[in-house]
Amino acid sequence: MNKAAACLVVAFFASVPLWAGDSYFLHIMIITGIFIIASMSLNLLLGFSGQLSLGHVGFFGLGAYISALVSLGFELQVTDTIGFSVAAQPVWCGFLAGIAGAGLFGWFIGKISFKIRGAYFVIVSISFAEVLRLVALNWVSLTQGPMALTNIPPFGIRIPGIWQGKFYGEVPNYYIVLCAAIVSFIVIDRVVRSRAGRAMIALKENEALAVSVGIDVTRYLVLASIISGAMAGMAGSLYAHYIRIIDPDIFDFIYTVTMVIMVIVGGKGTLAGPVVGGLIFGFVPDLLRGNAPPQVQWMIYGALMIAILYILPNGIVPAVENWLRMFRAVLPAFALLRSRKNAI
Repeated sequence: MNKAAACLVVAFFASVPLWAGDSYFLHIMIITGIFIIASMSLNLLLGFSGQLSLGHVGFFGLGAYISALVSLGFELQVTDTIGFSVAAQPVWCGFLAGIAGAGLFGWFIGKISFKIRGAYFVIVSISFAEVLRLVALNWVSLTQGPMALTNIPPFGIRIPGIWQGKFYGEVPNYYIVLCAAIVSFIVIDRVVRSRAGRAMIALKENEALAVSVGIDVTRYLVLASIISGAMAGMAGSLYAHYIRIIDPDIFDFIYTVTMVIMVIVGGKGTLAGPVVGGLIFGFVPDLLRGNAPPQVQWMIYGALMIAILYILPNGIVPAVENWLRMFRAVLPAFALLRSRKNAI
């Protein structure tokens, strides 16, 4: 049933461009999908490992800048053994470089912060994002500073003499983001169900007990930081090649807050939580935009978040799971009472 439900959900989202003719709606779906990927990466740290990263936007922005700079910087020729030449698009090289670079910094941040317990990871993550913002702002010769990197090439495929094209529109970018989101979901699902994932959950639930049975704290938390950072870097790379312009504002703290809200409201420590929270808080700002002044928009936004967490303190997905569990437990009793009533 879980696989069937997952296939239905994927089929529904794959059909969205077929019945949604509004390009602005697809644009919102793309941006929401990108931040859902970033929220899923944060959920691996916050929900499954118990480590709060308040500088997670640093990995997001780092992936965006690395991918953009590599894409703007060079061309690469790849020739196979039979002499068939294919011009590798630099944008795909940049995409992979963004993922690898963010993952590498995830390893570095994890190594220097997880050896010492306490709130050091929170402090280091915030400092990391702020340092990257200052570098992007002041290293003008590389990043163009506040003038922004422009003309970032979109994703594309080119096979000389056969076919070539670039994905400028919303529809192809929507499917690219959808495929990336599905891959991210599967990767996190596999990680969580693996031995390493069980160790991460054990560290979150009771670190002292986990250490007493031989679980290496630093090793597994650093692994979570690497995977989380690489996935956030992938989201940033998707953002850069879709928007095609980035500036130091991509490191703003509000983006981290948005990711944290998506994870907590949807349900941290659940696979579907960031997806549900991302869909809700990806569309709410756009539904409010134009219908209320900016100050009122933020008030409604905050009130909605507080209301959801007050009514459902563990998040939406855990609450729905509890309701379904109660329904399944009560359903046989109702069936038994009905059968006895019919017999009488």
